[in-house]
Amino acid sequence: MLQPEIEKLLNEQIVAELYSSNLYLNMAAWFSERSLTGYAHWYYTQYQEEVDHAMIFFGYLAQAGGKPVIGAIDEPDSEWPDVKAVLAKGLAHEQYVTSLIYKIVDAATEAKDYKTVEFLKWFVNEQVEEEDNASTNLGRYEAIGTDGAGLHALDAELGARVYTQTTQIAGYQL
Repeated sequence: MLQPEIEKLLNEQIVAELYSSNLYLNMAAWFSERSLTGYAHWYYTQYQEEVDHAMIFFGYLAQAGGKPVIGAIDEPDSEWPDVKAVLAKGLAHEQYVTSLIYKIVDAATEAKDYKTVEFLKWFVNEQVEEEDNASTNLGRYEAIGTDGAGLHALDAELGARVYTQTTQIAGYQL
C-alpha cells in the first residue's frame, strides 16, 4: 500500500506528464504551421513519450496498491514569438519536470517507501536525457542563429527522430 502523500504526488505527476504531452503537441502544431516539419515531428515524438511516462505512473500506482486518479490538466501555451522561444520553453519545462520527480523521490525517501524510490530511478535518469535533448536543441539553434540553410539542416535532422516506446512501460501496463 502506498502512503496517501506518495499516492497524491504520483497522481499529480500523471497530470504533469499529460500536461507535458499537450504542451509538446502544441509545439508540434506551432512548428507545423510554420512548415518546420522536422521540428514538428520531433515534438510530436516528444508528445508520444510523455503519454508513455504518464501511463507508466498510472500502471505503477495501480500495481503498488494506489488508485490512479486523473485530475484536471491545465491548457498549455500554444503561441510563441519565435523558434528560440519554443526551444527555451521546452528546456525550462523539462527542468521543471525534473524538480517534480525529485520532489517525489525526496518524499518517498523520507517515508521509507523504497519501492517507489526504486521505481523513480528510471525517471531520474530519463530526465537527464530529456534536459540534455532540450538543451542541445536550443544550443544548436542558437549556434546557427537565423541562418536559413542552418535552420533547414536542423529541421531535416530533427525530422529523422524515431519514436520507440520505452521498454519501461511493459512492466506497468494494466
